[in-house]
Amino acid sequence: MTNHSNNSNSPLNILLNKLAIEYLEIETMEIRNSDRLDFYDVSVWSVKSALEAAYYAGKASSTSGARLAD
Repeated sequence: MTNHSNNSNSPLNILLNKLAIEYLEIETMEIRNSDRLDFYDVSVWSVKSALEAAYYAGKASSTSGARLAD
């Protein structure tokens, strides 16, 4: 996986962190170099909900002219 933005305060990373917390129960998207801390068991319905939320956030940003990516 490629890291597209190293800036943890970028709009995209803020959104990804919010979605991870809200839908996937992942407390941080920071890499902690520990299997116990970096890998999670996540239900498929949670992944689907997170992907739908990301899709609608991207769709909303494209119609409003806001940029999520750097």
